[in-house]
Amino acid sequence: MSRLPQWVGGLGAGLTRLSQRLEEQRRRAEAAAAAADDPDELRRAEHADASAAESSAVDGPAGDGPAGDRSAGGRSVGTLTVPRTQLPTAVDGVPGPGSEQEPEPEPAAGGPPESVPAPPSYAPAVAARPDPVDAVPWGVRVAAEAGWRLLVLAATLWVLARVITTIELVVLAFIAATLITALLQPTVGWLRARGLPRGPATALTFISGFVIMGLVGWFVVWQVQDNIDSVSSRIQEGITELKGWLLKSPFHVTESQINHIAKNLQDAVGANTEAITSAGLEGVTVILEVFTGILLAMFTTLFLLYDGRRIWNWLLKLVPSAAREGVAGAGPRAWRTLTAYVRGTVVVALIDAIFIGIGLYFLNVPLAVPLAVFIFLFAFIPLVGAVVSGALACVIALVANGVFTALMVLAVVLAVQQIEGHVLQPFILGRAVRVHPLAVILSVAAGGLIAGIGGAVVAVPLVAVTNTVVGYLRSYSREQALRMSVAPRGATALGVAPTPPPAPRPSGEPRE
Repeated sequence: MSRLPQWVGGLGAGLTRLSQRLEEQRRRAEAAAAAADDPDELRRAEHADASAAESSAVDGPAGDGPAGDRSAGGRSVGTLTVPRTQLPTAVDGVPGPGSEQEPEPEPAAGGPPESVPAPPSYAPAVAARPDPVDAVPWGVRVAAEAGWRLLVLAATLWVLARVITTIELVVLAFIAATLITALLQPTVGWLRARGLPRGPATALTFISGFVIMGLVGWFVVWQVQDNIDSVSSRIQEGITELKGWLLKSPFHVTESQINHIAKNLQDAVGANTEAITSAGLEGVTVILEVFTGILLAMFTTLFLLYDGRRIWNWLLKLVPSAAREGVAGAGPRAWRTLTAYVRGTVVVALIDAIFIGIGLYFLNVPLAVPLAVFIFLFAFIPLVGAVVSGALACVIALVANGVFTALMVLAVVLAVQQIEGHVLQPFILGRAVRVHPLAVILSVAAGGLIAGIGGAVVAVPLVAVTNTVVGYLRSYSREQALRMSVAPRGATALGVAPTPPPAPRPSGEPRE
């Protein structure tokens, strides 16, 4: 009971301070409302608030004693100093004046809050959410960056493949003209070096080149037509011998089974007569497309031989100026690679055709000359062409002359191809067009699937040219980076100097 007056006095002092704060907030709200109409009134209100703050800082809050009357362990109430431990803390959940948390005054209606209250001490700590970019692992981010770029590249290649498929005849004719130009361009250069003007040199090279190719084609057709009767009779004899061998073989094949197989073949041919006829009509369309492609390739070759440099300079103008210097350096190197590939392949194919043709002629294999020409043409398809042409020669030798002759032809083909792969190609082609065998196989397979025989022929030179261009552009970008970097100075420059620093002079040697 003796502490009740003290508690009542402290409560009264707290209520007094609370009323003063509410009055100050009311005055501020009225001044803010009047400031919209009279700016001078706002300045006077701010001056009055500043004066009141200074007086409260000097005299202390209203209702309290002087600042020296407040002690660390008690609270001033009138003239009495009540220890903090004697004040009641809380009664039925209502905090008293002795509690640690004093009641915060609520802001006046319509006025801005003075500060955001801190969370209570018993609130659980909530960790800040990380940045979504930082939450993704680095490996996943790199894979995503590379993935969408690969998707864009794949879409670009798919669109390019669709365009090429649509104009396949034009693309193949242009590529064939480029290969023929790479073969004939050195002849034009040689004639111009001998004093012949560009027009006559181009015309002479163009006419002679296509006349030689036409004579080779006519010779192949003539040889096939001249020997087709004898080959047919030998094939019939070979089939008869094969039938007799099967009857006497340990496989226990009967003549009725062989006749049944022959009858099934005849029935299949009779049932598909309509399909064969439609295929023949499609063959006429193919022949027309072939002649169109040949004419297009001839005209393209003529203009490439005559105006190739001017066409290249015009194409360079389409390249952005930042990359024009690198492309201008890569173009001549790519052309030298293509020229070396075509000339080397022609020489190697000619040697293969001559030596295998001589072997077929001495082994008395029919169609030796046409087979030699086929070997020459199929040599332009690396690895795969040699296998196909060699297998064709072995089959004809087996059907026409028997197993021994076929084995001898196989030996000749393998010997010539081994010499070609280990001696002729490294010596003639050199390092300029060296491509890994795996890249050759994959490129030939991809070219054959995309564009048939024509795609298989142009796949390897395309890979060789691409390899040359990429290698040059990589070295060019490296040189450009070194050229644009700041040159080191002082002692650091000695480590990267193009020539070693001079050796120190002995102390006794006189200076020059």
